[in-house]
Formats: sequence, C-alpha cells, structure tokens
Amino acid sequence: MQLAITVLGNKTSDFLSEALSAVSACQCSVLELRTSNLTQITALYLLIDGNWNHIAKLEGLLDVLAKRLAIQIGFLRPETDNPVQEGVPYTLETISMDKKDLLFSVTSFLIERGIVVEEITASRHHAAFFNNTVFSTKFILLVPENVRILSLREEFLDFCDNLNIDAILEPVKR
Repeated sequence: MQLAITVLGNKTSDFLSEALSAVSACQCSVLELRTSNLTQITALYLLIDGNWNHIAKLEGLLDVLAKRLAIQIGFLRPETDNPVQEGVPYTLETISMDKKDLLFSVTSFLIERGIVVEEITASRHHAAFFNNTVFSTKFILLVPENVRILSLREEFLDFCDNLNIDAILEPVKR
C-alpha cells in the first residue's frame, strides 16, 4: 500500500528529519522524496510504501507531528488500479517576459492535445543586465504514441510565436 504525503512548514522548522523519523518508526519505506524552498516556506513531497497497518499508524503519527510542529500535512492513498501511462518522455523549456496566465496557457495547450504533464518547474526572476521580469518554465512530458511529434512541435512553436515565448521541445536524453 502507498501513501502520498505533502508537508508545508516554515523554512526554519526542521520537520524533514521529524517526518523521516516518523516514516522509519512506522516501518514504512520512502519510494520518492522531493523538497522545495518557496521563499520562507519549505515543501516536502513523499511517496511512502508499507502494509496497511503501518500506513494507518503513520497517518496518526503525522497528525500529531503537524500539531506539535505547527506545520501543514496532507496525505492521500493513491488509487491502485490506475493504469501506467505510456509515451515518449520529452522536456519542454520556455522563457519569456512575465505575462499573466502564461503558465495556464502553455499547460492548457499541452493537455488539450493529450500530452501528459509529469512535472512542472517555474520561476519568475529579474533578467540580468535589464530591468525586466522574466518567467521561465521546465516541463517533463509524456507524449503518447498517437501524437505526431513533428506536428506537435510545429503547432507548439506557432503557439509560442503568437505569445512571444522562446521554447525548446526535445526528447529526454538518458
């Protein structure tokens, strides 16, 4: 059985070690872990594996941990009958002047064409040597076999030209 966990807390709080200690104490295993710092907030994402009674014990321990450390913890048991999505892995990177709804527009373009968005990283920052704000993204995508890559790339680059976005769409190289 698996459990997906998200934890949000102040950057000064050392909840990472506390959360991992709880996982270990409940005899569960970490399948995947990611952390991100968002200004003064730290986000922790975990995918945990264990038998049902260890997972239930961990859920209870996480509730206690959230109250004691004044952090937010959410958890969800993933559905076990979801089929594995298949496709060719691609990366997509964009950079442009900061515009309202840019991330929504790009994401909508992809989803409308049946592209699976596996991961998104986005940031807004000041451009070096200029007084402009720049918005950049990096996507990890799964392009289904029935989508013609050449057509997708051409259509996406036209889409980007219309919004004045510089973009690169290329296969993931391993």
